[in-house]
Amino acid sequence: MKRHILFPFLSQVLLLVFGSVLHAEKPISDGRFLYMSTPDGAQRAGSSDPGILVFSIDDGHKFVRRIDIPVFSEGMRGFTGCTGTGCLYFSTTGGTLGCFDPASEKVKWQSKFKQGCDRSCITPDGKRIYAPTGWWWRSEKDGFIVVDAANGKKIDQIAVNKRAHNSIASLDGKYVYLGTEITLTQFRASDGKILQTISPVGESGVFPFTVNSANTRAYVCLGEHAGFDVVNLETGKVIDRVFATDPKSGKKVKHRTHGAGMNPDETELWISDQRGKKLFIFDLTKSPPAPKGHVDLSTGGHGWVTFSLDGAYAYCHTPDVFDAKTKKRIASLTGPDGKPFASSKFIEVQFTDGKVSKISNEFGLGRVNEK
Repeated sequence: MKRHILFPFLSQVLLLVFGSVLHAEKPISDGRFLYMSTPDGAQRAGSSDPGILVFSIDDGHKFVRRIDIPVFSEGMRGFTGCTGTGCLYFSTTGGTLGCFDPASEKVKWQSKFKQGCDRSCITPDGKRIYAPTGWWWRSEKDGFIVVDAANGKKIDQIAVNKRAHNSIASLDGKYVYLGTEITLTQFRASDGKILQTISPVGESGVFPFTVNSANTRAYVCLGEHAGFDVVNLETGKVIDRVFATDPKSGKKVKHRTHGAGMNPDETELWISDQRGKKLFIFDLTKSPPAPKGHVDLSTGGHGWVTFSLDGAYAYCHTPDVFDAKTKKRIASLTGPDGKPFASSKFIEVQFTDGKVSKISNEFGLGRVNEK
């Protein structure tokens, strides 16, 4: 009898002791880090238990720690951030939208929506989250759920077009962009008013895109080939369609592109050919953009491309880390178990004196005019 009474008492003591050890981990202070969410709702390769894996950019992209967040088991669809609030915002296949504080390593709020949530974005002032309802929906109500970033409460819903998928908030705070089925829509960020609708674009379906810092050009991935459309955002017209070609045959690559990233100085565009395990590179100083070669990837996957804030490193949906200048693979991400780790939902967070000082964008956005 005494043993039965004593056992739960001891287990509670052990839980308190070991729990305090787990939470006594030294807080992340100065440095640049990759915050990578898992499991990726769009790919299995490289996934880990639900949560965030943190890697040190300054220390050879070595694994630093994992942060368990059970709700991520719903499958990660988006992972964005805001320097103004110092927080990260996540969205899942299950319709959960939430706010995570990297400094305290705690979830501040979570909301649940019937539609959504896909790759959401937040305005730079930290006030409004625009959450696409999800590419898996096909209805007249598809579009944006607009959420108060302070508390996760819904403040508006905007019907746009079917299969609302990826969204970008411009770095100057003026615009929000949404990709839906063969359509790119531009909104006024302050109130969600639709400013222009550009269609058809992207060949078929709905796929990722990126935008320059002057909001004059968008580069939209193609749905049937490795390549992209160049959109003049001032006229609302597609001005060029650019195809990647197979390095061996010289022919067009006949499968979709999922992922397009511009380096911060806006001189190059990298696009993902996930099936062909390549990232194709184009020269943006020429019109139309001209091919500059490619890099080979270690695995396939969902497809994604973005860059470190300083433009030194290129990241994608695989464990591979590339030197953006030399185009050489300089690191491979490995998780706490020593196995290769990958996700297409990740973002850079910079700390100064234990506080979040800057957060990047999950899309490879141009930053030439960034203030």
